[in-house]
Amino acid sequence: MNVLGIDIGGSGIKGAIVDTRTGKLVSVRHRIKTPDPSTPKAVAASVASMVKHFRWRGPVGCGMPGPILAGTVVTVANLDKGWPGTNAEQLFRKATGRNVVVVNDADAAGLAEVTFGAGKRATGVVILLTLGTGIGSAVFVNGRLVPNTELGQIEVDGKTGERRAAARVRKDEGLSWPQWGKRLNRYLLAVDGLVYPDLMVIGGGVSRRWKKFSPHVKVRCKVVPASFHNEAGIVGAALSAVRRKRR
Repeated sequence: MNVLGIDIGGSGIKGAIVDTRTGKLVSVRHRIKTPDPSTPKAVAASVASMVKHFRWRGPVGCGMPGPILAGTVVTVANLDKGWPGTNAEQLFRKATGRNVVVVNDADAAGLAEVTFGAGKRATGVVILLTLGTGIGSAVFVNGRLVPNTELGQIEVDGKTGERRAAARVRKDEGLSWPQWGKRLNRYLLAVDGLVYPDLMVIGGGVSRRWKKFSPHVKVRCKVVPASFHNEAGIVGAALSAVRRKRR
């Protein structure tokens, strides 16, 4: 079935209609800026705008940064501080008039990759790391999700991993791809030493530039770029809505 998938990030909100049987986008992706400040009310209005843009009347899946428990935001790193304790599902359903399912954005991206992408048919422990405004993580054990992990918050050289190696850090600090690749490798080594995965998948927009920094990625396990690149969150959000409906 087709589902509208929406990926809410710290700098942008992206959406597209997804064929959940294949993982393919069946519409042109639409992107708007994340409102500033990114309060619950403002983001809900943006989600409603996205639904209106697609003239969508079916189910909606949304990915958001931070742990999500039963539709409620627990903490956020890259959105307004008014989010913790907010039931995002209820908020978005009221704003859109649609059945909305909300999940952690990295979990959504990981779901897309293990179902259709770089992690398909992988066994053991698979970690997806989304590198963008921050660093999100999704952990799968033999294809089953361990939800709401926050591996971007582990400490590396006195700072959280995402403050050291997120994609935004490369731009903000004017780092070359080799400089950033070496810094990213430090972070990946820390993750590898904590979880010992069989496979790491690098997601986010930088996955399209894999060849620019991959020579500096030298960790024990296999590391590959995401197949869906920056669209994984959209696809996975749509899949999450379908899987919730089936329960």
